[in-house]
Order: sequence, then structure tokens, then C-alpha cells
Amino acid sequence: MKIIKFAFAVLLCAAIISCSSDDDNNTTDLTGQTGTLALKFDNGVGDQDFIFGVTYNKSNGESYQLQTLKYIISNIRVKDAEGNTFTYPLESNAFIIDESNGNNAGEIFVTLDNVDAADYTEITFGIGIDQERFAMGAEGQGDFLVEAEASGMMWSWATGYKFTRFDGTFSTGALVDQPLNIHMGSVGTSLDNYREVTLSFPNTVRVRETASPEVHIKADFAKVFDGETSVNFADGYGQVHTSSETTPVIASNLPGMFQVHHVHNN
Repeated sequence: MKIIKFAFAVLLCAAIISCSSDDDNNTTDLTGQTGTLALKFDNGVGDQDFIFGVTYNKSNGESYQLQTLKYIISNIRVKDAEGNTFTYPLESNAFIIDESNGNNAGEIFVTLDNVDAADYTEITFGIGIDQERFAMGAEGQGDFLVEAEASGMMWSWATGYKFTRFDGTFSTGALVDQPLNIHMGSVGTSLDNYREVTLSFPNTVRVRETASPEVHIKADFAKVFDGETSVNFADGYGQVHTSSETTPVIASNLPGMFQVHHVHNN
């Protein structure tokens, strides 16, 4: 009988503690709290790490290697478990993901400060600069305009951003070491190549004053050429700039590069 009473007491205590814990989680007031959210971009090709100068093969037998790999992301926003969305401030909400700026593991960090504390379940960001922001002119770009010019992400002969800058060489069965340049952006208002991607988190991202979660985003560069649409360098995709035929194809392939690999709630 004593054993039964002891077991019952243990179960009762566990239940009380569990309820208390649930109450604490449900009643925690995050109003006014902010924290830091780090996004770690990790470029690769299939299951390989991306390395400058290494030759990678496409599905059609063509191959390529790169000396430059840069792209713009913008309009970052995260949605919490309640369906509320936090959008990072416009004046700071554009970044250049430049492989040459990666750490020893090839990772490029984007650090978002003063993010509203919440339990986030997904992230959305744009690839390039949207028409509304570009229409705001130089004042609407903040410091990003200067940064983009310094990084070679602006056209020198026209107005606008290069959303991507992929430079290298390609080879086919008949051609060897041909110039490869994918400098793709929108062309005025007549050709809008801005795209967005939404990614779910594999587990909740808990932003707090005392916690700085880190989201590891893998970008599979192979999807640029073998994504939603597979393209051939020999058919004009070795030089992609302002064509109304080739640029939308590359633009629509880009969102498929990204997936959230894992999350660290530090």
C-alpha cells in the first residue's frame, strides 16, 4: 500500500509540474522583447560544397566553373505560430550574399537585429529588388545602393540592380572554356524578374532577448540551371543579361535553390 501511495504522489507531482510548466509557456509575455536572428547561407552544388574553380556537371553533360557567385536577397520577413508577420525594416532589408565573403566553411551570415520576440515557423525573402522599392529612387535604397555599386551589382550602362552575378566558364561537347556570365535583373518596369521564396522551419525558431537562434539555409546552385526548367548553355544561357526569353527562366529557377537545413536555438 505504501508503494502505491508513493507512486501516486510521484505522478501527482509530475502532473502539477507539467501543468505549471505549460502555464508558464502559455502566459509568458513577450511584448516589447526583441532579439537577434542569424541567417547562415551555405552555397553548394547538389550534395557538394561550392568551391571556386571546381568543375561541376549539369544534367545534359555540359559543365561549368565559377570565379564569382553573388546574389541579392531582400524583403526578409518571418511568420510566427500565431500567423503574425515581422518584416525587417525596409532601409536595412537588402543584402548581398557573396561567396567570396564566406568563412572557412563557405558560410555567409546575415544578422537581423531587434527582431520581435516570438516563436517563428517560416521565413520569406525576395531574390533581387522589387519594383516598388526601386521606384523609390536613391533615397529609398538607403546605404544599399552604395554597397551594390561597390560590389558590382549595378548595371554600368543602364539603371537597375543585378540580382545575380555568376561569372566563369562553361564547356559543352563542341565548345571548351566559353565565357559564362549570368547578370540577371529586372529591366525597368517592362520585365520584372524579382521573385520570392517561403521556407518552413523544421522546428520553431525562438527569438528572445536572451536567445539568438541561427537558421542554416542551404542554396543548391545546381538548381539555377537544372531547376524548374533545365537550360542549355549552348542555347543562349551562357550569357544571360536582359533578354525577355532567358532572364525569366533563370529568375524562376532561383527560388528552388533554397531550403532550411536546420535551426539552432542558441
